[in-house]
Amino acid sequence: MDPIITVPSRRLFLASAAAPLFAAPGAFANFVADLTKTPAQTEGPFYPNKLPLDTDNDLIRINEGLTPGVGEITHLTGKILDAKGNPIKNALVEIWQCDANGVYLHTADSDKQKDKQDRNFQGFGRFLTASSGEYYFRTIKPVIYPQRPAPHIHFKVKLGGKSLLTTQCYIKGHPGNEKDFVWKAVKDAKQRDSVSVEFVKVKGSKIGELAAKFDLVLGFTPEAD
Repeated sequence: MDPIITVPSRRLFLASAAAPLFAAPGAFANFVADLTKTPAQTEGPFYPNKLPLDTDNDLIRINEGLTPGVGEITHLTGKILDAKGNPIKNALVEIWQCDANGVYLHTADSDKQKDKQDRNFQGFGRFLTASSGEYYFRTIKPVIYPQRPAPHIHFKVKLGGKSLLTTQCYIKGHPGNEKDFVWKAVKDAKQRDSVSVEFVKVKGSKIGELAAKFDLVLGFTPEAD
């Protein structure tokens, strides 16, 4: 049986950041010891060369459009952490991915596939973390892109205009991962596992929504402003 989870409302999601993360003595030390640095990966050729008019964290709808993008709606969450496991505040998290038809927002791709492009899918989004370091996106489960057998979502983390990390998020257990040269380039098994996440059913969703949690751990602690 597939696992199911419940996705909190956006209000509850943000409010939960105020709750203590650890209660048991020594838990934080164990957590830091278990941290795996998120591997840096190629940005790829299709970071949008022309940003969409709407760059919010809901990639399913563009501005006030009534028609949603096609795909399996996914609530994508996680935290941006430094090397010690501390959450990073005011980190700008950017994601971009191809639409359900395998077309990226970049003109080098979309201009060639105008007849296939899902113009109701935003393709790019941003989220600024608060003190909890948490981010949230509503997007679609990634699909196979013609040149990449592993479905993936691109991530870039910035702080104060400086890029801290560029990486990618994959579907855990997807058969295309083992054939994908970018995924396979991560030689450390723990790091490969850290970028491979489960997309699970949302409990009670009548439209088959999914949820995925992807924490990004920097290999250093950014300097305070």
